[in-house]
Amino acid sequence: MPTRTAAQRREEAKAAYDAYLATCPARQLLDRISDKWVSLLLNALAGGPQRYSELSRRVAGVSQKMLTQSLRGLERDGLVSRTVTPSVPVRVDYELTPLGVSLLPVVQAVKTWAETHIEEVAAARAEYDRRD
Repeated sequence: MPTRTAAQRREEAKAAYDAYLATCPARQLLDRISDKWVSLLLNALAGGPQRYSELSRRVAGVSQKMLTQSLRGLERDGLVSRTVTPSVPVRVDYELTPLGVSLLPVVQAVKTWAETHIEEVAAARAEYDRRD
């Protein structure tokens, strides 16, 4: 086996995290954070801890299944923490972790951009559809 220099090893490691490559593990993370429910949940949690039912009401249209799956995925990725408080009924709160807070400016910017430019996008869609 040929010996590699430190520079070669660094270059190989850098290539391993190129999201344009199909084998890059960062793609899984990009899949997670580009999901519409995940983006909306992260934005909803920006105001602080919330219960499952509060998130369900805040993010209109999300099914119970998708809300549960999304929150579990966010917890697994270390972006959201889940706190269970023993009571009757049991209280479960979700909140952003420091890692989740570091992602917040990005997802907030995308949400704001979408809200700001939806009319332009709708006009472009209508023009495109009119041509076909």
